Amino acid sequence: MPELPDITLYVDALIDRVRGSELDSIHIASPFLLRTVEPTVEQFAGRTLMEVRRLGKRICFGFDNNHWLVVHLMIAGRFQWQDKNAKPRKAKYLVAFKFSTGTLSLTEAGTRRRASLHCFDSETTMLSQDRGGLELFDITQQQFAERLQLRNHTLKRALSDPTLFSGIGNAYSDEILHHARLSPIRQSQKMDSAEIAVLFDSCKAVLSHWIDALKAHYGEKFPLKVTAFRDGMAVHGRYQQPCPVCSTLVQRIRFANNETNYCPRCQTNGKLLADRSLSKLLKKDWPKSIDELEEKQATDNQLSKNSNPDKQ
Repeated sequence: MPELPDITLYVDALIDRVRGSELDSIHIASPFLLRTVEPTVEQFAGRTLMEVRRLGKRICFGFDNNHWLVVHLMIAGRFQWQDKNAKPRKAKYLVAFKFSTGTLSLTEAGTRRRASLHCFDSETTMLSQDRGGLELFDITQQQFAERLQLRNHTLKRALSDPTLFSGIGNAYSDEILHHARLSPIRQSQKMDSAEIAVLFDSCKAVLSHWIDALKAHYGEKFPLKVTAFRDGMAVHGRYQQPCPVCSTLVQRIRFANNETNYCPRCQTNGKLLADRSLSKLLKKDWPKSIDELEEKQATDNQLSKNSNPDKQ
């Protein structure tokens, strides 16, 4: 799912292309996308787009009659842009917004339709989509601490909870916690002031780094390959790859469709966190530390070589 740096990239690219332009028409190809009936999409035709903003992980389009369109890309939704005189692409889309400057279309990979489009008749009603999470760049360390410890969650859950903090999800919470050298299962209400200060600084440092890196990568081009897995990430999506700090293999915790990646030496003092599937399967054979895991892997490799001398 696109998160704060990726959504910021989209917003900046859209501001450059459609702010101040007229929306000629909206063509909805998927009936599952539109989640509201009032106002109708026809009421946006002919209006001038005045503002594009981020609201959590949503992108909001404000028009001159104070009507708003709100798009949530969810996991697989992505925007495509075509300049006015460009040759049309054949990609299937869920909705196409035809502006006087070009066409913005929304696509979604896979067969599950999770992306959404809402229409609102005022900024007040549009803000009903706000989940209440604080913006990391707009708050003080004290405000961060109070919100972090509002409920006793794991740090992974607290950072990615949209009712606590805005725009952070699975990918960047992994990166933030690695940068801060904190365990993803550390309990938020057990954090001391020094740890909270480190985490707050890491939040801003990691998000700023990736906003700047993505802007530098795309330049003036429209971002076409927005993904949760980036070259240069420290741990997210890098299971069994070496940590860039200590070279220990990145480990993971899996639950349902979510995966948490972490470095056991940098973040958990060598402790191997229980994977909900493998640890239950292996029970007493589940290694408790990264040293024990590495020793077990070395032994298994040696036994494999001894039983297959032709492969040595």
